[in-house]
Amino acid sequence: MRIVGIRRTGAPAVEVADLDPDAGTVAVIAPLDEFWADARAHLARPAAGPTIPREDVELVPPVLPGARVICIGLNYLKHVAEGSFSETGIPPYPTLFARWTQSLTVDGAEVPVPANEDGIDWEGEVVAYVGDTLADADPDTALAAVVGYSAFNDLTSRKAQKLTSQWILGKNGDRSGPLGPLVPAAEVGDLRDGLRVRTRVNGETVQDGRTDQMVYTVGDTLSLISHTFTLRPGDLLATGTPSGVGYARTPPWLLHPGDVVEVEVERIGTIRNPIVAR
Repeated sequence: MRIVGIRRTGAPAVEVADLDPDAGTVAVIAPLDEFWADARAHLARPAAGPTIPREDVELVPPVLPGARVICIGLNYLKHVAEGSFSETGIPPYPTLFARWTQSLTVDGAEVPVPANEDGIDWEGEVVAYVGDTLADADPDTALAAVVGYSAFNDLTSRKAQKLTSQWILGKNGDRSGPLGPLVPAAEVGDLRDGLRVRTRVNGETVQDGRTDQMVYTVGDTLSLISHTFTLRPGDLLATGTPSGVGYARTPPWLLHPGDVVEVEVERIGTIRNPIVAR
């Protein structure tokens, strides 16, 4: 299954559908809020709604407007080492920051460079979707609550990110969070097995890592979060990026209008987004 959000003529709100890229169709599953009320059950059975040509719908992230998008910073050892944070060593707990759902977009969407940036930087990674309520959960329970994963690009405005110690401004540019279809966790397996994560710019590989290189695992991180605030079905965890980001290169390499950036994650899929002027 490849789960996407759709808007279609005659439907009052966003719906969730199963995308068949080979057939060029989407099969409607349920309205967005209904899907996240019991995502596990919806993923366990075939879509019951109509099948519609892909070109007749608009794809949108299958994400609730009120979902929390929580991101791990510096979650691969080599990424810590390549940046300006390496002198502090590996902290015992993950650095977490937030995205708003309004910053998310989909595969194929044009991503603009903010007017006061020299370019934007790529960060290919994996997003995990929470399917159950989690409060004070242990790591095994937290991991079992994950219902699916997507490829993700945490495109970053580096000037804005580095203005202060808080990263939120640099991580919430318009359409700066391309998100691929949700693939059920049962089809993906455990990220600790080491899924390959690659980012390409104009066809050239710039990041090539594996998810077993993560410092902070999905289960441990969701458990940690759940001891401070309750996680709800539909919340997202972006798991961090491998080494190879643009700002750490000599000279720095950023994305400019006309560039195309791709993120490919083993078993999950590929997203491809053109960069444009604001």
